[in-house]
Amino acid sequence: MKKTFALLAVTAIAAGGLLRAETTLKPMSTETPSQPGLEFATLGGGCFWCTEAAFELVDGVKNVVSGYAGGRVVNPTYKQVCTGQTGHAEVIRIEFDPARVTYERLLELFWTVHDPTTLNRQGPDTGTQYRSIIQYHSEAQKAAALKSRAEAARQFSRPIVTEIVPVTKFYPAEGYHQDYFRLNPTQGYCRAVIAPKIQKLKKELGKSSTPTQSARP
Repeated sequence: MKKTFALLAVTAIAAGGLLRAETTLKPMSTETPSQPGLEFATLGGGCFWCTEAAFELVDGVKNVVSGYAGGRVVNPTYKQVCTGQTGHAEVIRIEFDPARVTYERLLELFWTVHDPTTLNRQGPDTGTQYRSIIQYHSEAQKAAALKSRAEAARQFSRPIVTEIVPVTKFYPAEGYHQDYFRLNPTQGYCRAVIAPKIQKLKKELGKSSTPTQSARP
């Protein structure tokens, strides 16, 4: 379902001559945080449009980039990942300030914004690229993820199927995927699938900001 919306969106933008040069390029990929004291969290909970929009609302989150990780193909495209043959999952790389929001808190919110009990599926989106996954960046993150998953299991009637694995090479997704919900709030998939997740997270956070507000500086 999301794939159809994505392809239609790109076609419409290109046909209208509105695809700016900067949106055709992938963001710079970095394996280290942009500032001292910041850390990374890499999470996959289905469509990265959904999780990106959700975590951009969290205080202490400095940046969220949608991308691909956990696969075998170097620098994959969205079209390749959608085949399910590259092994990648749609993930987000969160750059956060642990002095303002802990990794443990990010994991608590992760269980809120997706269903970790559905194997290779989130709502209408199916395929291994939509699997639930946590890629840890340190042994401390691994321990926190295992503990958090065990605690979260009490909230669900079915077993959690979320993978917890070491971090792999992260490939930022194409430019048109970045900030997708913020830039396309009235698009059908955004209204039907992403907006309810945002409202659920806002309730959890007790925030009053609009769902299209970005947390990026």
